[in-house]
Amino acid sequence: MFLFTLLPRCLTLTFVRSYDAAESQTLCIWRPSRSIAIPEDNMTTYRLGVLTGDGIGPEIVEATLRVLEAVQRRDSSLRFDWVPLPMGWEAIRKTGSAMPESTVEVLGKCDGWIMGPHDSASYPAPEQEKRNPSGELRHHFDLYANLRPARAYPGLPAVSPKMDLVVVRENTEGFYSDRNMAWGTGELMPTPDVALTVGKITRPASERIARTAFGLARGRRRKVAIVHKANVIRRAYGLFLEACRGVGREFPEVAVEDYHIDAMTAHLVRRGADFDVILTTNMFGDILSDLTGELAGSLGMAPSINAGTGRAMAQASHGSAPDIAGRGIANPVGLILSAAMLLSWLAGERGDTPAGDAAKAIERAVVATISEGPRTRDLGGTASTKEFTAGILSHMRA
Repeated sequence: MFLFTLLPRCLTLTFVRSYDAAESQTLCIWRPSRSIAIPEDNMTTYRLGVLTGDGIGPEIVEATLRVLEAVQRRDSSLRFDWVPLPMGWEAIRKTGSAMPESTVEVLGKCDGWIMGPHDSASYPAPEQEKRNPSGELRHHFDLYANLRPARAYPGLPAVSPKMDLVVVRENTEGFYSDRNMAWGTGELMPTPDVALTVGKITRPASERIARTAFGLARGRRRKVAIVHKANVIRRAYGLFLEACRGVGREFPEVAVEDYHIDAMTAHLVRRGADFDVILTTNMFGDILSDLTGELAGSLGMAPSINAGTGRAMAQASHGSAPDIAGRGIANPVGLILSAAMLLSWLAGERGDTPAGDAAKAIERAVVATISEGPRTRDLGGTASTKEFTAGILSHMRA
C-alpha cells in the first residue's frame, strides 16, 4: 500500500503494510524542480486539465473527480479549477484529431492533468499514423519519468501477495518508435514485405531516469534491478545498461543487479516479492508494469504518474477496456490513486502540505473500502463503479 508525504526538498512515498504507522516505510521518489513555501492560512488553487478519454474513461474520470471534490470539502485551503479538454474519440468528432493542438496548448497552462485511457487502436487510419494521445503529451512536455507502483493489498487475492515494488520506466525514447522522431512515426516500409522500426537510446535520457530510480531506491529497500536485452541488442541496450550502472556508482548504498527482459518476467512470477525498484526502458517498462499490476492483485488497481520538470500527468496503467465501457462496472482505483500521486507531486513542487495531506486521505479511504467493501467485480465483489466510489467517499467523511 502506498501513501505520499512531504519531506524537505523531495516528494516521498510511504508504503503501508497496515494501519499501524510503525510498519510503514518512507522513501524519496521525486525531487521537485522548485520548492515554493505557501502559508498555511492561504488557499491554494490548482488548475487541472481533465481528459476523459475513451472506453471506461468517462466513468473512472467521473469517479476520480468526485473523490477530488470531496478533498475540497474536507480542506478549505485546497481548491481545484477543472479544465475539461477534448481527447480521443471526443476530440476526433469535434476537431478531426485525437490530440488537438488547442488541447496541448491549454495543458501547457495547467498545473497538471488527469488523463483517462484512450482506445487508439480504434481510431481512423490517419490518426493511427500519429503518436497516440498519451505518447504525444509525454513527448511534447518531456514527461520522462513514468512511476508505476505495484503492491498487493491485504485481503485481496494475488499471485504475488508480498509484492512491493515500483517500475521506473523511461518515457521518451526506446523502441516505441513514435517517440523518437521530430516528425513521423519512426516506422517505414521500403517494400511491402519489409518493415523497419527506429529505436533510440541516449546516454542523457538513460542517466536521468536512472537517477530517479536510484533516488527512489535509496529511501526504500535499497535495491535496483536494471532490465534490458543487451545480450542481443548490444549497442542500444548496452548503452542503457552502462549508463545506468554508471549512475549506480553514485549511490554506493544501493545494491544493483541487471536482468534480461525475458528472464525478469519469469523471476517476477516466481519471486516478485524479492524486487524493490525496477529500472527499465519505455517498452519493457510498459510490459512489466502490466505484469506486476496483475501479479499484485489486479491491473485495475495499478496507478501511475508521468512527470518531468514542472509538469505531471495522472494516468492509470490500464487501458480503455471497451468491452465493459458504459456498463458501470469498471474499477476506478487505478486512476483515483494516480490522482493521489499527482497531488503528492504538486505538494513537492509547491511545498504545499494540504495537497500532500489530501493524497494521504484518498489513500486511506481506498484502503478502507477495499478492506471493508463494497468491491467491484474484478476484486470479487458486485459493486458498480458508482457504489464503489460512494464507499470511498463514505470513508473520507468518517
